[in-house]
Amino acid sequence: MKTNTLIFGHRGYPHKFVENSLDGFIYAIDHGVEGLEFDVHLTRDNIPIIMHDEKINRTTDGKGKINDYTLEELRQFHLKDGQKIPTLKDLLIVANQQPVHLNLEFKTNKIHYPHIEQIVLDMVRQYDLEYPVIYSSFNLDSLKIAYQIDPAQQYCSLADHPILHAKELIQKEHLAGLHLNHYQSLDNVKERIWTVDDPRKQAKLLAEHVAGIITDNFEEAERVKNSAIALSRA
Repeated sequence: MKTNTLIFGHRGYPHKFVENSLDGFIYAIDHGVEGLEFDVHLTRDNIPIIMHDEKINRTTDGKGKINDYTLEELRQFHLKDGQKIPTLKDLLIVANQQPVHLNLEFKTNKIHYPHIEQIVLDMVRQYDLEYPVIYSSFNLDSLKIAYQIDPAQQYCSLADHPILHAKELIQKEHLAGLHLNHYQSLDNVKERIWTVDDPRKQAKLLAEHVAGIITDNFEEAERVKNSAIALSRA
């Protein structure tokens, strides 16, 4: 069995670390994670930071919207384990020249931060990454804006519902693939599936050769992947 399915750590490694934390990203990279998925917002002073929610309430000891604070003001708050809220720059420094695929989600489906696409793309260009970043978003407008800025990058639409006329959408919007919470069995379409923590579901997706599996426990998923490969060679 040959598979080009990549295993992505969903928000880093939340099975062992606080989600979207720098320690989680560092551990994952140091332990050979194939890919990392994470979410990016802008502070009031236009600094890209990594967090899933638009508010800091759930994952920090503070309250309020990310874009109500400058980065310096956000630094007074901490994640649940005491870490600081990571910036995109923090992660890019760690990932620089490392063999890890980055899946950066523009978190703009609720708040479309002005110029986030330009700011993020400009920042990523400053680093010597081993692989091109995969940009994704639920907000198709963000992907359209990013494509106009840099059409050479990979842009993937996120969806939590079946995509009708998927190939037409991909062609029309210049997409490199789809990031779905279900498998659609689309010929010649890169599908990355989130968030899959059940080993049986992972094994089925590996058998379908999906482009990526996004999971909270990348080490367990890697064991499933390695077992499937070993069985095929037996």
